[in-house]
Amino acid sequence: MANFIYQARTITGSLAKGKVEARDEADARIKLRAKQLIVVKLTVATADQMKGGEFEEAIKKLMAPKVDTKELKIFTRQFSTLINSGIPIADALKILSEGQSSRLLKETLIQIRASIDMGRRLSDSMIIHERVFDRLYCNMIQAGEEAGIIDTILLRLSTYIEKNEKIKSQVKGALVMPLLIMIVAFIVITGIIVFIIPKFQEFYAGSGKALPLLTQLIIDLSNTLRAKWFVYISVLVGVIGAVTYYINTPEGKKNLDITLINAPVIGDVVQKSSVARMTRTLSTLLSSGIGLIEAIEIASRTAGNYVIEKALADCKEAVTVGKPFHVPLSRQKEIPMMVSQMVGIGEQSGSLDIMLGKIADFYEEEVETAVKAMTSLIEPLMMVFLGGLIAIILVAMYLPIFSLGDTIG
Repeated sequence: MANFIYQARTITGSLAKGKVEARDEADARIKLRAKQLIVVKLTVATADQMKGGEFEEAIKKLMAPKVDTKELKIFTRQFSTLINSGIPIADALKILSEGQSSRLLKETLIQIRASIDMGRRLSDSMIIHERVFDRLYCNMIQAGEEAGIIDTILLRLSTYIEKNEKIKSQVKGALVMPLLIMIVAFIVITGIIVFIIPKFQEFYAGSGKALPLLTQLIIDLSNTLRAKWFVYISVLVGVIGAVTYYINTPEGKKNLDITLINAPVIGDVVQKSSVARMTRTLSTLLSSGIGLIEAIEIASRTAGNYVIEKALADCKEAVTVGKPFHVPLSRQKEIPMMVSQMVGIGEQSGSLDIMLGKIADFYEEEVETAVKAMTSLIEPLMMVFLGGLIAIILVAMYLPIFSLGDTIG
């Protein structure tokens, strides 16, 4: 397999650049044509281009526009309504594309409609646009096409997206207040060091006495920060950029997920939200007619946390050789025992999809409770920690005054 650098035009006429892996140039052109791209230039990637390309791909992935979840949910529900009304898929896509405010979603729908006009199925046309429609979405559409219930599948998808987004917003909402407290505290402490401490320094300069060690350290920090502020800002921006880049790499995301799920306070929320998302995904897939093994494989890619995804992937191997799903699930320490027990009941009663839906409902409520508990615990701890930092600075500034008072006494 070789790598090719391409420049191409989309159906809407915009220029696209990127990299494609193929056996030869002809195979590369076929793959690009399948993505509805008209090749303008195609060259074999050199070793230097590949090295630089990895970094560019990471940056491109980080900066790539994404469809808002709310817009995708609205589109899915509207699409279901139009299909249910008897409107052909191609016509429904045309109607929806004309009313889209998102440029990415609008262009994607135009390209999908053009692909359908060329004789391709809806699921095959969607799977090319992975920035908009993930694997779960495309597999459910495929199941709906095979069963002739696309409108029902789209309705289930919109419900799934809504509940999944609710979990995400709860977890993100719990982190907003601590983050704001940290930002405000950082600004306040920086202001004290840069503007207030120099006033104390002028006062102490005429005393002729040696300053306490803590006071001298704070004053030295203030002088350095004011003299080399650009260095500190450059380092801060560089660290933030490096961390952002790293956590968007496969290895970085893996390590971040492991760290978060094992963290003392937030770990419980992360675990419960991942389990809720996993069980909701499995329930939605199974109720749509997708087989258990394929459903486990899809859910293992969309659980949102590497640890839970790895646990599901391990379960898939056991289910493939004929073991009941609850058996390997009970061996995964990252999955609560209650989940495997209820899955076992669902398998015995033949209602696994319904049971998984009930598990998802339970853990979605648990996430909400855990978020409130985490918020009520984190905020006081942060206030104490940041208040302690400010107290240390104030004590350091007043120590020389205390020493002067002892001398006079």
